[in-house]
Amino acid sequence: MSTEPETTPITEILAFSKDSWEDGPPNELFARMRSECPVHWSPEMLDFPEEAGYWSVTTYDDIHSVSRDWETYSSEIGGITAITDGVLPLELSQAMFIGMDPPKHDRLKALFQGGFTPKRIAEHGEEIREITRNVLGRLDGVEECDLVDAVAQSVVSRVICRFMGLPPEDDQMWAELMNSVMTAGDDAINPEGPQIVQEKIIPEIFQRCQALIEDRRANPTDDLTSVLVHAEIDGEKLEDHEIVMGFFLLMAAGNDSTKATYCSAMRAILENPEQRQLLLDDPDLVPMAVEEALRMFPAFAHFRRTATKDTVLNGAEIKKGDKVVMWYVSSNRDATMFEDPDTFDLRREPNDHQAFGAGGRHYCLGTALARLELKTLIEESLRYYPEMEIAGEPKYVVSGFVNQLHTLPVRLGPKAI
Repeated sequence: MSTEPETTPITEILAFSKDSWEDGPPNELFARMRSECPVHWSPEMLDFPEEAGYWSVTTYDDIHSVSRDWETYSSEIGGITAITDGVLPLELSQAMFIGMDPPKHDRLKALFQGGFTPKRIAEHGEEIREITRNVLGRLDGVEECDLVDAVAQSVVSRVICRFMGLPPEDDQMWAELMNSVMTAGDDAINPEGPQIVQEKIIPEIFQRCQALIEDRRANPTDDLTSVLVHAEIDGEKLEDHEIVMGFFLLMAAGNDSTKATYCSAMRAILENPEQRQLLLDDPDLVPMAVEEALRMFPAFAHFRRTATKDTVLNGAEIKKGDKVVMWYVSSNRDATMFEDPDTFDLRREPNDHQAFGAGGRHYCLGTALARLELKTLIEESLRYYPEMEIAGEPKYVVSGFVNQLHTLPVRLGPKAI
């Protein structure tokens, strides 16, 4: 809920202010922006005084336009988040294909696309289900737990580490490293501040990745780490820092995105008995619940572009070099696209959300994997514990970038299988 009073002039609203994100995305604030000023200029970032101002793009159609025009709105020039030099310096963001523009972006992303097609991902379905069942099975005899750590984190860590070729005993270590980076700005989670992440966590990631690089060079395998190590773009192999950041991108996305949406989805299901009963009565509706969860709870609140030239977007005069922030948490609740957008309705059709981006070159590589993981997690959670209920106040990660619960305490209830 936003801390901005309704009487605050729209021109004075700062969407990225940390105070606005303590209880998750400020949905009321974004609704007002969509209505009064859909492409909104904020001249400063209070929590980051050294950073320049930014444009907030809040509607479905405008985000669609920005996403598909990489020549006007660059991912590479200024980075992919509203904060240009945050936990990750700009040069490291530019080493990930998500932080590149075509043609290099396209060539590097193409190296992985064959392994992430729906057909190839479906081949991992039974393995992902077995991982999920093993995690849920470990809760036998447990009355209450934090669904974030006890279920979501354990499942997504094993799945992405399996894709990257990492052993199970390293799952927790890599999860902690990724979480430290992605939640660096939350004072409650990281009281030492982002600087400790820059000074200790990032160097540790590089050190551990360097060991993996050297091993895969000597002992090639068929995992995604080997794909990065042996990749060639225009006849040249990637530099080590590009390999590390490619590894980081795949690990961070695999660790955070499904975990975030699954936990928010389960919260919505548990808070809506009618919706839960629909799923218990007809598990074939789970894929629709997945799409509705993706719409209402996109794992990333925003991504950013930088204007390459002066341009006009929905009447707003954007100057060359300006930050342009696409708020997916806003566009996915745009009432011009979605009827009753703040209601979780698993029967919603159509449901053409922007949780994976709004098309164009940067559409999410891992959509098939995310959908399969979410489907499996929701199905198995309800199958094992159909009477699960919320047992305390969920708490969000305080962040204008990652959109996820930090804790979701639940009472499991009787185990059904």
